[in-house]
Parts: sequence; C-alpha cells; structure tokens
Amino acid sequence: MNFTQFNLDPRLMQGIQKAGYETATPIQEAAIPAALRGRDIIGTAQTGTGKTAAFVLPILNKLINSGQRNVARALIVAPTRELADQINDVVKVLSAGTKVKSATIYGGVGANPQIQALRNGVEIIIACPGRLLDLINQGHAKMGNIDTLVLDEADRMFDMGFLPDVRRIVKAVPQKRQTMFFSATFPADVELLATQVLTEPQKIAMGIVKPAHTVTHALYPVPSHLKSALLLELLKRTDTDSVLVFTRTKYRAQKVSGHILRAGLKVTSLHGDRSQGQRQAALKGFKDGTHPIMVATDIAARGLDVESISHVINYDMPDTADAYIHRIGRTGRAQRTGDAFTLVTDDDKDMIRILERIMGSPLKRETLEGFDYKQPAPPKSDSGGAGRGAPRPPRPAPTPKSYGRNRLAPKRK
Repeated sequence: MNFTQFNLDPRLMQGIQKAGYETATPIQEAAIPAALRGRDIIGTAQTGTGKTAAFVLPILNKLINSGQRNVARALIVAPTRELADQINDVVKVLSAGTKVKSATIYGGVGANPQIQALRNGVEIIIACPGRLLDLINQGHAKMGNIDTLVLDEADRMFDMGFLPDVRRIVKAVPQKRQTMFFSATFPADVELLATQVLTEPQKIAMGIVKPAHTVTHALYPVPSHLKSALLLELLKRTDTDSVLVFTRTKYRAQKVSGHILRAGLKVTSLHGDRSQGQRQAALKGFKDGTHPIMVATDIAARGLDVESISHVINYDMPDTADAYIHRIGRTGRAQRTGDAFTLVTDDDKDMIRILERIMGSPLKRETLEGFDYKQPAPPKSDSGGAGRGAPRPPRPAPTPKSYGRNRLAPKRK
C-alpha cells in the first residue's frame, strides 16, 4: 500500500518522502487507517516494523488539521531515554512540512531546557514516566489538552517497574482522548491496564512468536572462562558491518568492551551506568560507524533504531526467550539479512530447549576452527568478566538457520 492511499494531509508528504517511505509496512497499513478514524488501538509488533510512523503520522495529521498551536495535545510515553529520542527523531522528520513542534522529557539530564521547551509551546510531548510526573507535579507539563495518548513498548515499561507511574499519567490526562498501546507482548499487567484505559480498541497483531525470518542463528558452545577469547576471535574472523554485543550486567558490559578495545578494535558501550551524554555519544558513534562494535545491556534491546546492524552477538544468554527475540531483532531489519550468534555454556541448556521449541527446529551449533577450546581456566581470575569470579545468572537461548552473512564457514559440531 502506497502512502498516498492513506489520504493524509498533503503537507505530510514532504516528511514521508524525506524519511524515504514508499510502501507501508504491515503494521502501518493496519494501524494508520484505524488511528485516522480516531479508534483506540492495541498494537502488537516488534521494533523495526515501522510502528513509530504508524502512530506518529495520524497524530500529525490530527494536529495540523485542528486545535490550538503551541499547546500540548499528544503525549507519547516511552520506557527509555534512547527510545524517546528516537521517536522524537521520527516526529521531526515526518513533520518537516508542518509547523508542529515536539519536546522530549526524561531524567538523567537537566530539567531546565525541557521546562523552557514546554513554556515555548509544543504540540507533542515524548516522555519517560519519572521526569514527566515530576514536571506535571511542578505545573510545568500541562496535560489538560491532551487528546492522544500513546504508550510505546508498554510491556518494557512494566518490566522496568513503571506501572504505578503509568497509572498516574493516565489519570493526569483527560478521559476523552484517543489511546494507543503498542507492545511486543501483552503480559497480564498490560492486558489489565489496556482493558481499563482503552475504549473498544482495535487489536492489530503482527505476530512475533518467532524471530524475524531475515535473521540467521547460531550457537557457539564454549567453557565460560573462554567466552571473551572466543568473542574476540569471532569479531576478528567475521565479515561484519556493525556488531551489537549483549551482556547481562553493566559490569560485564564495561569489562567486555575493555577486552575488545585492548584487542585493537573500535568499540563503545551502552549501559545504565553511563551518563545521558555518554549514551548519546555512544549511539551516535555506533550509528555513524565511528565505533562499529557496541557492547550493551538489555537497555538497548528494544527501540534501538540502527538499520545497518549486521550481527548481534549474545555474549550472555538473556533471561527469557522473549528477551532473546528482542535482542536479535536489532539485526535483519528493513528487508536486510543479519546474523545472531550466541555463546552458550552448560548453564544455558534449559533456555536452548525453550528456544528450539519456539523455532520448531534444533538450533545450529558451531565451533570455530583453530580455536583451542581446551585451555584451562586460570585460577580465580575473571577472564573477561565471565570467568569463575564473575556472577552467573540464568539464561535463555538462540536459534539457527542457514548461515547468512557470516563468512567464517565454521565447522559443525
């Protein structure tokens, strides 16, 4: 379906062309007409499917055709600062042919510039729950004219403990409004809130039971004390464009990025101990190729909008199959192909079984030719943040298919 078929305001076509949109994605094709009719929506879709434009375009269409200027009328709530910034980037591109203004509201940075932006007047607020509630309570963020509320990645917000804050935000906006929930999964808490705050919603499910078909999966069994060594060999031997490496903890993300840096590779990191400025610099460097490798915790698993990621490497298995799907969803986007490698130990057997049930087939095991898997563990040394001295929580597992872009052609076990 072409974007001209949505009957959007002609002023939006400039932004649509600027964004490079031609044919609507399935979530856009299903959600945009419903949103334009003013329907409440429950949308189930992965990041990378175009869902941000699916709610931003109807919001912009409404704002430029009715209501006051410089008054906040649309509120988009997101779980992380990174996602809020990425949504705002989409808003700015798509609103290029209009006079609609937006502002991001989140913690970790000074509040004064955000307060000033609200005073100057904006039509769209993109916010994380904590700072937004602070500014509402202080009288800086006025919710009285909000007529569209979007909760993006609702399940992630609840995972992060934002449910009480979200409930307060819902109470702060007018009851007469359009509400849209977008979530990759709908656990009980999300379902309950949806029934309480949406009115006869249209349900749009794009289905994410399995990882994207554009991603090739491979497991690399390895003793825990050799994970860092194997990771470095994979990075050196694999033909990659950009690589996102996931670890389970902030400590390990810092540790692993240090090992990669000392090996002479360009790397950056993204985790909760980094300041907002450091996070933004890391994302910028990763996007523009200054740092082709980024080591991250799950803070980056959702909402990281970098289309060119060629490989995701799970240094550590995530806790759940759902988390695995979200992690590897950072590659294989926008009709590109990608590879997902997962380093696995004996502790990961249960998660592997779960993932193989989801995938409906065994996951491919790979070994790296010439790598010495029999190196003994050093006594009590960390060995890259994953040795005997490192904390080891439980984990999930990966999924294989035909080996896509990896040029290693490793041996099967």
